[in-house]
Amino acid sequence: MLRQSKILYGGLRALNRELASSQWQDARYTILVDENTFQHCLPLLIGSVEALQEAEFIEVPVGEECKSLEVAEQVWQTLLEGEADRNAALVNLGGGSICDLGGFVAAGYKRGIRHINIPTTLLGMVDAAIGGKTAVDFGGVKNSIGHFYPAALTVIETAFLETLPQEEILSGEMEMVKTAAVTDPTLFHQLLSTFNFQLSTIKEVARIKARVVNADPYDHGIRKILNFGHTFGHAIEVYSKLPHGIAVGIGMKAAMYLSTKKVGLAEEVYNAYSHWLASNIAVPHYTLKDIEAMLPLMHQDKKSAARVLRCVLLQEPGAAIIDVDISDNEVRDAMLTITK
Repeated sequence: MLRQSKILYGGLRALNRELASSQWQDARYTILVDENTFQHCLPLLIGSVEALQEAEFIEVPVGEECKSLEVAEQVWQTLLEGEADRNAALVNLGGGSICDLGGFVAAGYKRGIRHINIPTTLLGMVDAAIGGKTAVDFGGVKNSIGHFYPAALTVIETAFLETLPQEEILSGEMEMVKTAAVTDPTLFHQLLSTFNFQLSTIKEVARIKARVVNADPYDHGIRKILNFGHTFGHAIEVYSKLPHGIAVGIGMKAAMYLSTKKVGLAEEVYNAYSHWLASNIAVPHYTLKDIEAMLPLMHQDKKSAARVLRCVLLQEPGAAIIDVDISDNEVRDAMLTITK
């Protein structure tokens, strides 16, 4: 059975207590950062957690650029040169990309060392840092090489959100709405109507994500509902160079449109979400030429099978249907309709 990450909702104070316990007494820490988290987040971490004050750190490129085999190799090389052993622990201080890369590195080094995710973005706190999916991009395909390898600890410290631009906050909010859409109709409608993205809501969404993951750690069944919006979203993200959560937000609109056509989602739900999305972002206009360029990216998606696109659709909020086959023409129809 895949071990599950322990989530520390008490932030860095809870981490300080945890790392003082006997099970971490022999750990030697390396902190993985990018330029942004080195400047804005590392001082708070070091100042708050005594066990990390003597840690070494490795800086990697910002964002999706760090998620490559070349960067992973550089991190492995640095760990080897520093004589990191099986008691080493990699502390991933950053957004979803840093947590993805760090988990991937930890899974491979010495056949697996412990890693700690400290997400510094809202998207990381409610989604990317929870669940044990680790990956790098390869061959132009997002997350195409990876492992299921949960962090030993995941730390939710909302003080880091104060360092983020509004676009990053919005990206995380989109993923919060996604999780609510497929699991909790009350929370879904609450988020659309009140924009209540408070600490209590962040914890609630993180707990929902953890429950779904614990029920299906290897992503064979119920966990697939968390891919809602992602078949479209990953292609939009790569093609349009949009932040992950915002691309998924657009992808959810496309999936909801198809849901009204194929599985009976009420038009009112689609319209309510469309209104909320439009009040937060300017949805890009895509031509047929753009869509033709995105279709191959969608066919490379891990959720596709036997050259058939598969999508998560929504029968109603809280009731998602996984592995629904969709045709290329249905993709064209959805994308042209939602981005008029």
